[in-house]
Formats: sequence, C-alpha cells, structure tokens
Amino acid sequence: MARSNRKVVPESRQMLDQMKYEIAAEFGLNVGYGGRGLAGADTEFGSELGEVSNHSYGQYKGWGHLTSRENGSVGGEITKRLIRQAEQHL
Repeated sequence: MARSNRKVVPESRQMLDQMKYEIAAEFGLNVGYGGRGLAGADTEFGSELGEVSNHSYGQYKGWGHLTSRENGSVGGEITKRLIRQAEQHL
C-alpha cells in the first residue's frame, strides 16, 4: 500500500513544522530556521538545551546533514507529543 504525506487537516502544516523545529532545538540539532519561513519559531530555550552556539545557522539549512536516527528522533517525539495531546482532550 502506498504511503501518502497528505495532511488530514492541511492547516496543521505550520503547527507541525513549528513543533519540528522546537524539538530539534531541544535536542540540540542545528537545522537553521530560514528554509520554511519559520524565523519566528520558538527557540527560547535552544541555547540552554544544547543548541550549538559556535556554529552559524547559515552553515546548515535543512535536515539533510542529520543522520536518520536524529531525524527519526524528532519524528518520534512529534508523535509522542501529538498522542499525549489527543489523550488529554479525550
């Protein structure tokens, strides 16, 4: 069966992208914030949680330089948080 990345609620894309960048900052992954128009992404605690301040954001834009494990960790955390939110609203 073919997989589809189609969103059930298309308006959720911006929220999911913001969550993805917030989680990456929490995990200390340097992905930059210019690629998807997320300059206003909440990175308040990024430096406290291990985001590398020695590296410039221009050096890494996007997710291609990360390992599959790092990308999967972000996706797994998104899933955990969405499930937790859904359980709280039941």
